[in-house]
Amino acid sequence: MISDSRNTADPSAAGRTSAPRSHHFRGSLGRYATGVAIVTFDGATRRHGITVNSFTSVSMEPPLVLVSIARSARAHDELSGRAFTVNILGAEQRQLALHFAGRPGPEPLWVEGGSAPRLSGVLAWFECRPWAAYPGGDHTLYVGEVADFNYRSGDALAFANSSFTTIPESQLGMENLL
Repeated sequence: MISDSRNTADPSAAGRTSAPRSHHFRGSLGRYATGVAIVTFDGATRRHGITVNSFTSVSMEPPLVLVSIARSARAHDELSGRAFTVNILGAEQRQLALHFAGRPGPEPLWVEGGSAPRLSGVLAWFECRPWAAYPGGDHTLYVGEVADFNYRSGDALAFANSSFTTIPESQLGMENLL
């Protein structure tokens, strides 16, 4: 027999998570190590960057990627319908991640892309045309069609258990083995 542990006593509680449970859910998600990326784009009046750790490939043909952006992010509403670049950070770029996560540091060096700006010296980048956007609770899932991309050698910046860490290059990719 499968037990349903959801609280069914209060039907209005459906879909809501209590504060302690929400905190535990966030902590549970944090056990999954992710890379660190910055989504960059030109807004109506200025250039934007948003640090994210929710990025994934969607399709090889056509080449599609997905980023999840919190609706509470200041630049969230300006991203809709705009070209963007996903910048994958190298291990030495922690300050860049913090800069776009609300702890500004030195102004980054920008590179003009074909349709969206990117950051100089990142580990990899994917310049995207908007493909689709889907509501996802307190986030929006933005899917982009990759128009251009590249990468360099180096260790990757990662995030797990609320801390930055490093994924050594020796554990990245297998393109040279194929």
